[in-house]
Amino acid sequence: MKILVINSGSSSLKYKVFDMTDESVLASGLVEKIGVAGDLQLVTYQPTGKDKIKGEESLPTHRDALRHVLNQLSDPEVGVVDSLSEIRAVGHRVLHGKEVFTESTLITEKEVEILKTLIEVGPLHMPANIGGIEACMALMPDVPQVAVFDTAFHQTMPKAAYLYALPYEYYEQFGIRRYGFHGTSHRYLTQRTAELMGKSPDEINLITCHLGNGSSLAAVKGGKCYDTSMGFTPLEGLVMGTRCGDIDPAVVPFLGNKLNLTWDELDTLMNKKSGLLGLSGVSSDMRDLGAAREQGNERAQIAFDVFLHRLVAYIGAYYVELGGADAIVFAGGIGENDAEVRELVCERLAVLGVSIDRELNRSVRSKEVKLSTEDSAIEVWVVPTDEELMIARDTLALSKEVVRA
Repeated sequence: MKILVINSGSSSLKYKVFDMTDESVLASGLVEKIGVAGDLQLVTYQPTGKDKIKGEESLPTHRDALRHVLNQLSDPEVGVVDSLSEIRAVGHRVLHGKEVFTESTLITEKEVEILKTLIEVGPLHMPANIGGIEACMALMPDVPQVAVFDTAFHQTMPKAAYLYALPYEYYEQFGIRRYGFHGTSHRYLTQRTAELMGKSPDEINLITCHLGNGSSLAAVKGGKCYDTSMGFTPLEGLVMGTRCGDIDPAVVPFLGNKLNLTWDELDTLMNKKSGLLGLSGVSSDMRDLGAAREQGNERAQIAFDVFLHRLVAYIGAYYVELGGADAIVFAGGIGENDAEVRELVCERLAVLGVSIDRELNRSVRSKEVKLSTEDSAIEVWVVPTDEELMIARDTLALSKEVVRA
């Protein structure tokens, strides 16, 4: 059974096609700059085992982009299916399910209308997510559509972990609480790490570290999320590429008054001009900061130190919350590829009995490896995340229900 997985962003359409008989990837690709006035859209298509195809096309809407993708997938020369009828289901990454969608869900017109009521909690991402679903429903009307929510894995958090100390009626009236994000990644990391450790997920406690331009941690207790670093939005928690993470909320009106900024401008400041970029003045990319640090750039070093400080503090807190951890798992662009970050984090966690093979660590990039030494009190793993595969698995399971019905 072949499944198409779509991640529809505000100006992009990222996708993969899986053959679920062996979970192999048949093709992947990306359409960028959708809806950008005056620009052609950048198209990248990679059929597995063949040359990557790059080009520019006029694809002004997500529906246009999806139509182009479907044409490529079924093209006689570069396609990976003989007919689009071979694609039996489509899985969609969706940012927010609030408390309405607590697990992956088959989507009909009814669910689409409910999703539209959640746009207010994800105004940057939800319209694009919904647009991708509607485009697929229009172009593939008889194919089951499944939504997989970034927030779903975190719905097992206790109230002590997800409630803010605001008047309780604001939670009841408006759903203001911590939801957490990157849930599909944290769920994959939980399941895969358990496999690698030869255990069932419900037997282990993990601290999963999804570290990239957007970063979050999850404290996983018996295979279920017990706490996570992101909150009502993906702004809370760790220092990220352009996001500030945790700050004193009183800073927001203070800056607004000082700089005469609107609420929207303050939101942009915290989401797009802060984090590593704002601290360093150099870049939001950890690789660029590394080069700047080597050249003696003090602000780049400060940004790195703040990032590391916040990360270690969260890991330590989650270790205590869980009553101990069986493993710490690194994933994401930074977690999988930045040996220095992993080494310095583990050095600071030596107080917990963490010990890694430093030479092995320095050789690891984007592959599954156990870094911890035999005498380490906590196992340390690098596990490249695979959110698309997780979405494909959920889509397969739910689309089978449609067939059985």
